[in-house]
Amino acid sequence: MDYYASFALSLPEIILSFGAIALMLAAAWAGDKASKAISWIAVALLAVSAASLLGPAGSGGVGYDGLYVADPFAAFSKLLIYIGAAVAIIIAPGFFDREGEMRAEFPVLILLSAVGMGMMVSAIDLLSLYVGLELQSLAAYVLASFLRRDGRSAEAGLKYFVLGALASGILLYGISLLYGFSGGTSFHGIAVAMKAGVGTGLLFGLVFVFAGLAFKIAAVPFHMWTPDVYEGSPTPVTAFFASAPKVAAMGLLVRVAIEAMGPAGGEWRQIVVFCALASTIFGAVAAIGQTNIKRLMAYSSINNIGFALFGLVPGTAYGASGVLTYMTVYIAMTLGSLLCILQMRDTEGNPVETIASLSGLSRSRPGLAAAFAVFMFSLAGIPPLFGFWPKFMVFDALVDVGMWPLAMIGIATSVIGAFYYLKIVKTIYFDEPAPATLAPMRSTVEGVLITLAALFVSPLGYLAIPVLGKATMTAANALF
Repeated sequence: MDYYASFALSLPEIILSFGAIALMLAAAWAGDKASKAISWIAVALLAVSAASLLGPAGSGGVGYDGLYVADPFAAFSKLLIYIGAAVAIIIAPGFFDREGEMRAEFPVLILLSAVGMGMMVSAIDLLSLYVGLELQSLAAYVLASFLRRDGRSAEAGLKYFVLGALASGILLYGISLLYGFSGGTSFHGIAVAMKAGVGTGLLFGLVFVFAGLAFKIAAVPFHMWTPDVYEGSPTPVTAFFASAPKVAAMGLLVRVAIEAMGPAGGEWRQIVVFCALASTIFGAVAAIGQTNIKRLMAYSSINNIGFALFGLVPGTAYGASGVLTYMTVYIAMTLGSLLCILQMRDTEGNPVETIASLSGLSRSRPGLAAAFAVFMFSLAGIPPLFGFWPKFMVFDALVDVGMWPLAMIGIATSVIGAFYYLKIVKTIYFDEPAPATLAPMRSTVEGVLITLAALFVSPLGYLAIPVLGKATMTAANALF
């Protein structure tokens, strides 16, 4: 085997791995006072890794004896992952400095998690799949409990660790079943075995693997960790959890479903349909009574993951393209919303997370109120905002293969979800002003990021459809 060719395929992971080790040494030597410099170097490493996708790492084929693949699907997913990771690193110093908790290890943990996520979307073997997933998860457990003096953060980290370990065990059991009944761990070998017939052993393996992966994307009924972790984690960490790991887990799920279990489409489609319907309905209904804005965003993420899963149900290239388009727009909407939540601080600089505190925001901070409204309307999928387009794509993919009854049910559940988004807009614009007003924006960088995200999900986003459509279809076709 040509190791140099394999190294070229995995160049983004190599850059991030060596960069993370070097930054960890720098953090140990320089201490927390160098955290801002280390953060910007980490963002530069993510940018270099993204640029390396233009070479063999973007479409070079299979390496490491069939454990790793560099194709357009992995490259597109990694680009979204690096964007989410970079935003989380950029906004962290401003948040943690006010808490007195900024540590130089934070960007290093994000980079190591990004290495694991890159492995996840490039895995074409159950072994590399599990290694990548665990590397991503181990860093995420520490990030969730990063505010050591905050009881909610410690609780979030512990819950995430315990339930994550349970999900890993379920996934590993499914992997062992697939290995035992297919005779191998490669996606191609599993597909060949399933083409010959899906016996009881393979069926149980399929169910357990999908259950483990459903935990990582927070699909119902494996969503139980999401509200507590989103609420208890520091807001930059919540922004990270809501973006990059969701893309990685969804990309992994799509690749496993199509490449490894494509011949068993009839079996896994039932699981995906149930998770999609349950997630959209439960996420919408459970969000209605929430009073904490971060907890509401957790149920919003469950709801949106359900809509993204509708694109996987047909098992076609157009459907997979719809999933990638959905995740692209979802990242912009969610990161923009959480950046707005990051601005929710009282005059003393303390975080404010209650929805009621947003009342009267349109008068005290009209710019932030307008951005909030854009993100909420877009998350609800209300035209002409760009959030409507990915929902149209996933439902169109269902209609394209004759699953119009499922599409109609999905459209009906989106109407339920619109209620709690409109509730926030109503609070901002029509409720009586809250007794305590929110402090003015302190970070120009955060203001720029909010503006860019708002412009992307505004009607101007439709201008990106030709480029985005071509990129997502090229990525989806790589799976077929």
